[in-house]
Amino acid sequence: MTDLNTIGELGLIERIRQATPTPTHAETIRGIGDDAAVFEWGNDYGLLATDMLVEGIHFDLMYVPLKHLGYKAVAVNVSDIAAMNGLPLQITVNIGLSSRFTVEAVEELYAGIRAACQAYNVDLVGGDTTSSRSGLIISISVLGKVPKALITYRNTAQPNDVLCVTGDLGAAYLGLQLLEREKQVFLADPSMQPNLSEERSYLVQRQLRPEARTDIVHELRDLGVRPTAMIDISDGLASELLHICHQSGTGAVIFDENIPIDDQTYLTADEFMLSPVTAALNGGEDYELLFTVRPQEFDKLAANAHITAIGYLTNDPKQIVLATKAGQQTPIRAQGWESIKA
Repeated sequence: MTDLNTIGELGLIERIRQATPTPTHAETIRGIGDDAAVFEWGNDYGLLATDMLVEGIHFDLMYVPLKHLGYKAVAVNVSDIAAMNGLPLQITVNIGLSSRFTVEAVEELYAGIRAACQAYNVDLVGGDTTSSRSGLIISISVLGKVPKALITYRNTAQPNDVLCVTGDLGAAYLGLQLLEREKQVFLADPSMQPNLSEERSYLVQRQLRPEARTDIVHELRDLGVRPTAMIDISDGLASELLHICHQSGTGAVIFDENIPIDDQTYLTADEFMLSPVTAALNGGEDYELLFTVRPQEFDKLAANAHITAIGYLTNDPKQIVLATKAGQQTPIRAQGWESIKA
């Protein structure tokens, strides 16, 4: 028998994909292997994504408010739709509850879900509830759509494309380190109050209540730019870059000095004796977008403060590297967080 730890989450998904029968319905355009499944839907493509959050694996209720958790559970699913260059429409919510949860606790969770639905203009249209012996489990499915001419996959990037990211990276990981540190202080002495200063609020917010970048989808459409490939950054920049390169058959060069990192991330990384670039590459849970565009298209994005060019794609799939200002190049490896190994 093969232990799951030997292949990890991505390896398991690939084995499932290989064993999955070829779709038999003409309406099924794309199945396993992208941020969302794609199907025929009149003048548009329909998009379907799903994600599961499990207590003790994906969140810790010692420091995660239920309202924030409900919001985040929706946002991480909406992010998958945005990664296909689409917009969300409806969600279903399935929850597993242990006996320790009260009615009021469930209402608080759903208050966060409703807030996210309002923020992303999404309808909550159904779901299921069941009992759980292992705490809280949340599984959300989201339905969205994208015009057929704008659909964006992971495997359609080309050599010489410009690599772009939205927002900044590494903040969510450092926010998690702050929360975990304060948890340990509290466990050692319950009389101690959390020391989460206002200066670190951005990092904590990025971990507890991330936002899906549907705003970027709108901006790209307004600018008339269709990315050649796109993926959301849930497991770290390195992991997502490797997805695009491996599926598109390209190599890549990214420049460490170009990776957008917030000042709070720099300061907190130094406090924890961590490299901020390592946090950006491997931390995960930023839910920004990594995408590629043709060089001639990038001029339309150059003035956008929310988008940063971090490198370019090459025609050598064996060379996916991080370049420094001194000219050194280091191969990029996916060291991001994997739920199965965790």
